[in-house]
Amino acid sequence: MTLCTQQRPDVQPLPWINDVAPEELRRLVVAVAGGSEEAFARLYDAVAGPVYGTALRTLRNPAHAEEVAQEVLLEVWRGAAGYRPERGTVMAWVLTIARRRAVDRVRSVQAASDRETRAASLEPPVGESVVDLVEHGLDVERVRAALAGLSRVQRESLVLAYYGGYSQREIAQMLRVPLGTVKTRMRDGLIRLRASFATGPAVGLG
Repeated sequence: MTLCTQQRPDVQPLPWINDVAPEELRRLVVAVAGGSEEAFARLYDAVAGPVYGTALRTLRNPAHAEEVAQEVLLEVWRGAAGYRPERGTVMAWVLTIARRRAVDRVRSVQAASDRETRAASLEPPVGESVVDLVEHGLDVERVRAALAGLSRVQRESLVLAYYGGYSQREIAQMLRVPLGTVKTRMRDGLIRLRASFATGPAVGLG
């Protein structure tokens, strides 16, 4: 079943007017817990608007709010059996899930942004850094030997940057991993390369 919202993403939702009685929502949740898709469709119609509005107020980003709303509705579909009437109404239960999911998304987005900022501030341009090592008297064979001592993912990223001439963003797209992951691999690999050159024998020099 495809989950989506019908709210216009560029308009702040108006306060939701819900004409489904709390008793009917409880009955629908019981039916959903039993696997009724028809009941879920009706429950979806009743709660999708408030869920999206709650997510949007927290996230202030229509795209993220729509994704969170879908996650919430999927959780309701899968977890309907966990609803406990003595703890509150169905709407209160669903909106509690929505607020929790929205807060989790804010934290996740912020953490990803922080990681990328830290990686960018710590890391010099990797392709140029490897070239600098060669220009400072380290021949290609020694660079290759040092690369062989890295982990596979570190070596993969550095080789694409040094031998392939790709940017970090291009490497992230090629490997289908987040840009921050590529930056971290390159930074850690470069640190190990420098340590190897600082302590290893002068292979191929003089």
